[in-house]
Amino acid sequence: MNKAWEGDQHNLKPLVQLLHFGYHQAMSCIFPVAIFGTLALSSVIQIPFLYRYDAILLILLAVQYLMYRSGLETRDEIKVICIFHVIGLVLEMYKVWMGSWSYPEPGYTKLFGVPLYSGFMYASVASFMCQIWRRLRMDMTGWPGFVSSVLLGGAIYINFFTHHFIPDFRWWLTALVFIVFRKTWIIYRVRITTYRMPLTLAFIIVGFFIWTAENIATFFNGWKYPDQHDSWQLVSFSKISSWFLLVIISVIIVAQLKYVKANRR
Repeated sequence: MNKAWEGDQHNLKPLVQLLHFGYHQAMSCIFPVAIFGTLALSSVIQIPFLYRYDAILLILLAVQYLMYRSGLETRDEIKVICIFHVIGLVLEMYKVWMGSWSYPEPGYTKLFGVPLYSGFMYASVASFMCQIWRRLRMDMTGWPGFVSSVLLGGAIYINFFTHHFIPDFRWWLTALVFIVFRKTWIIYRVRITTYRMPLTLAFIIVGFFIWTAENIATFFNGWKYPDQHDSWQLVSFSKISSWFLLVIISVIIVAQLKYVKANRR
């Protein structure tokens, strides 16, 4: 009977591991879910005396405050989120200026045609990265080092701006990613079991899910691409590669900050 019970326990282990993994993934997605939930609700419920974009900004600031006060986010994670908010906002202003997409609704908290809440959509990626890193006690092996990773991340970010004027080096940069990070593996832990995954595979998976989230955001009029003004349609699959590259920038910044902090101890 003991052997039968032990066998049942062994058979249930993968399910238990999956449930724990899913729980930590869900908890790490609180801020992204708050963003898309706010976009969805604000598209059907009008808040009195406030433009929609302004209301979204206030709600997301309140969510961040509550997450920090409740201990769901640490002070260091808030700092990373602020960095990403600025990085994302600068990119948004440039892209809107170039006509890549637009925010057609009015708002007091718009800067150069871009609502300030939009930076939180980039910051939500950082929030997820920080949360999942801490919850799954992540580490990496085969990290290419500060110079290689930062130069590659910088080149990817600059290409988001320069491809409007010079050839798009996206696919060359993508090839470089697979070369530079070919030996890099993510180490993560679920309960007492340790797993690992190639970092480039993680880039692809997260990029796909962000593209899926982008479809949800545009459906609820978070922003609009030029071909979505008359009626909503699926965001181009080519955007997956853009998010793939953006995730790389996110991981590089978070990883370098983690290593810097670890070396200070």
